Amino acid sequence: MRRTLAEASAAPGQPPDPDHGLRGLPPAVAPAPSGPGTGSGLPVPGAAPAAPGTAAVDADVPAAVGRVLAEILRRRTAQAAALDGVFARDVAERVARFTLDGGKRMRSRLLWWSLRACGGGTDMAGTACALRVAAALELVQTCALVHDDVMDHSPLRRGRPALHADLAAQYATSVPREAGGSFGAAAAVLAGDLALAWADDTFADAGLDPEAAHRVRGIWSAMRTEMVAGQYLDVQGQATACRSAARAVRIAWLKSALYSVERPLALGAALAGAGAAATRALRSAGRCAGIAFQLRDDLDDVFADPRRTGKPSGDDVREGKPTYLTAVARANAAARGDRSSLAVLDRALGVRDLSPADLAEVRQVLVSTGARAAVEDRIGRLLAHSMRHLAGAVPETPALHRLRELVCTVAGTDPAAGPAPRYGPGAPKAAHRAAGAERGSR
Repeated sequence: MRRTLAEASAAPGQPPDPDHGLRGLPPAVAPAPSGPGTGSGLPVPGAAPAAPGTAAVDADVPAAVGRVLAEILRRRTAQAAALDGVFARDVAERVARFTLDGGKRMRSRLLWWSLRACGGGTDMAGTACALRVAAALELVQTCALVHDDVMDHSPLRRGRPALHADLAAQYATSVPREAGGSFGAAAAVLAGDLALAWADDTFADAGLDPEAAHRVRGIWSAMRTEMVAGQYLDVQGQATACRSAARAVRIAWLKSALYSVERPLALGAALAGAGAAATRALRSAGRCAGIAFQLRDDLDDVFADPRRTGKPSGDDVREGKPTYLTAVARANAAARGDRSSLAVLDRALGVRDLSPADLAEVRQVLVSTGARAAVEDRIGRLLAHSMRHLAGAVPETPALHRLRELVCTVAGTDPAAGPAPRYGPGAPKAAHRAAGAERGSR
């Protein structure tokens, strides 16, 4: 009969030592009370701060969500430090900094203004729950971006070294050079996993009443699976050199549109207890705006100033991403018998050491084939559809007006000016700067 390690370590005639093999580890952290404001299984040094009122959140949604995130992440990093100092310093604290230091809280803002447009967020308890669900969304975004940078071999994020590059640089002198890159990538995968685990814990501890939890839980569960499905189809499309425009749009919807726009709007509606008709209209508006969001991102990757995006220009081209932009360029070139443009795309897509001159040639092809103009046109049509869906979703209120403005910003359009060229002489400079900053801080 096999014995446990504790039994094997006991002296003859003595009871087994249940702590055998655990010597030298930090003291166990007693589980803290779970529920709103406490975290899950974390030490609680004091009472959770009071939730801000509706007016305070309306005035500055990112700041309100940021305060909730700061408290959650302080507790999470304390728990990590109790487990192991190196893990806390290298991984947990990086996840916390990444989540707190960048981004415009776009998904949180979409959730909040959807909630408010549907009549929710009017009491302290509802506000507190919504802010915790919004904080969980921000942690999902951290997971997505950290993993995305690893898969795309992107060295920069928000104008700073991507998390995997930062970790590799930290250990550059102590890890063999040939292993440095793989170490950074593996550690970043774990960091993204940690962010997702913290997101789920934060969502679970949001303090929702049973009825609201039932409405919201299915959306949350579906969103996580959709995000992974879209990311897989993206890398599968790269590997198989997918050239289908329809497939590119589906990838854009699954990979980005759903979790970036449609699901945050649905979460806000569910938290508010909105009816089926309003929820459907908001989801449809979010779907159109979300696809426009990803199409704008594709354009920005190639044409926008890297100082605004915070990432090198042309990463999608170098990685051979199956974007709608390049699919349209191929289709147009093939229809015209433009072999020269097809040759440029064949030669450049998927080449990681692509030179600036070669990238400029790709840009010219995207313009000359009409692909850039076609994508801009589709963004405009998607935004118009989104506005129509919003108009029929809920009664006209200041909250709906704010939601419209936010959806326009998501699509990279100046809410006051309407659709306009974003790149080149026809682009409004103020709108270009604002939209570029918004997208560059994803």
